[in-house]
Amino acid sequence: MTTAVADRTLNALDRCDRCGAQAYVRVVLETSGGELLFCGHHARAIEATLRPLSSDWHDETGRLHEKAPVAVD
Repeated sequence: MTTAVADRTLNALDRCDRCGAQAYVRVVLETSGGELLFCGHHARAIEATLRPLSSDWHDETGRLHEKAPVAVD
């Protein structure tokens, strides 16, 4: 796994591996280097089990509370 992939900001095309909703958490597994994506709900549900097995836990759930910019004409 390259750093460029692990540091990439998640976008609307990134989907939760569990339910298909937009992903806000990327988990890189320590042993295999594989990547899992989760929505906020499923990341919280699996965090206690999965975090000890991960080398990186990239959490962007804070973006859920950001306000969209307002276009000014």
